[in-house]
Amino acid sequence: MLSILDIFRVGIGPSSSHTVGPIRIGVRFMARLVREGCMADVARITARLEGSLALTGVGHATPRAVAYGLLGFAPETIDARAAEAALADLHANKAFDVAGHVIAFDPETDIIFDYETLSDIHPNGMELTAYGKTGAVISRQMYYSTGGGFIASRRQLLTPLPDDIVPTTVTVPYEFGSAAELLEICAAQNMTIAQVVYANEDAARPRAVTDAALDNIVAVMMACIERGLETPGVLPGGLNVNRRAPKLWNKLNNAPPSNERESLFDWLNLYAMAVNEENAAGGQVVTAPTNGAAGIIPAIIKHYCSRVDGNIIPEKARIFLLTAGGIGLLYKQRASISGAEMGCQGEVGVACSMAAGGLAAVWNGTTQQVESAAEIGMEHNLGLTCDPVGGLVQIPCIERNAIGASKAVNAARLALHSDDVMRVSLDQVIETMRQTGLDMSTKYKETSQGGLAVNVVAC
Repeated sequence: MLSILDIFRVGIGPSSSHTVGPIRIGVRFMARLVREGCMADVARITARLEGSLALTGVGHATPRAVAYGLLGFAPETIDARAAEAALADLHANKAFDVAGHVIAFDPETDIIFDYETLSDIHPNGMELTAYGKTGAVISRQMYYSTGGGFIASRRQLLTPLPDDIVPTTVTVPYEFGSAAELLEICAAQNMTIAQVVYANEDAARPRAVTDAALDNIVAVMMACIERGLETPGVLPGGLNVNRRAPKLWNKLNNAPPSNERESLFDWLNLYAMAVNEENAAGGQVVTAPTNGAAGIIPAIIKHYCSRVDGNIIPEKARIFLLTAGGIGLLYKQRASISGAEMGCQGEVGVACSMAAGGLAAVWNGTTQQVESAAEIGMEHNLGLTCDPVGGLVQIPCIERNAIGASKAVNAARLALHSDDVMRVSLDQVIETMRQTGLDMSTKYKETSQGGLAVNVVAC
């Protein structure tokens, strides 16, 4: 059992797989060199990127992320100004200092984009190599960024344990590996999904610590929305995409009050785009469950878990995140949340499913209705491709989050209008997503080799 705090990670844009993951890989590799006692012998480091990390790495700011990780910055606590200053020094000196020991690393030449090697395990491969003064290899490690900021070494992925379950140090009271098992636990214990997830989190830490972490996640999400509403301009990367959220924000604020039901879409669009425009600019976001799909859940929380004055109702937001996080765990454990494996159905599709289930719980839906909402949210995102224009997390990603937020609300509404058990279960739709991802052509899975990425001129 993973923790939902693994699903909701604070990091920086524009991609959890291509930015947050590589930063964490760099930090882990440097820690390994220290642990093995060979740091003093290291004279140079290189990084080789495979698959999607190579094909869309430039647009997803992967080179910057690799450097940040080697320089010791963590995605959760990174200081943007300090990181940019350290990166500028690295480019100027083509080396960095570790406790007085200088290691050569030129981001222009020592980050190698391997467009030819096809990984046999996961399409987001990253190999780090440390060399001694004579050029001999001191340490070489292969890692994979598996979606949502999760990372794993090659050894971890090649040596699965019995039943393909990786044990954790925490024993939870309610272990579940499927939606069916989760529903059975809820029925047997007379608990909601949020209560089951809460109980599991309690096994890892005091309830007050979990609440503080959940409240911080919401605070980071809302701060991201606010920055997105206030920051005009053109997004970086060369596509010349204008930020739209500030203009729409001013338009909605200055317009007379509207009773049109369609105005709901305007507000959901606004909040979701504000987050994803910040993400595209490299700002601080929360993986929900990924950066590319980071706008859907904050948009729903902002609109449906707030008081009239705009302040968040903590109890509602916690129920939402606990429920959505429990659903996210099922996708992570039973399939994947990586766009390079599943296409955008594994990112926006999963976020839509999580948001739909979370909103149904906030609306006091039954456990069965929550499961149905999550199922509907994914069923109508099956086959969604990941084809970012120019390798940037901008087109169609920003608008796709806006559409995903509206679909999540509609899925929750449909579920709450019925007490019947749906013909399609959440487990069945998760397995269908997994099979669809396996069958999907690689060019539609975060490689910018198909779809809009080749039919729209990037510059």
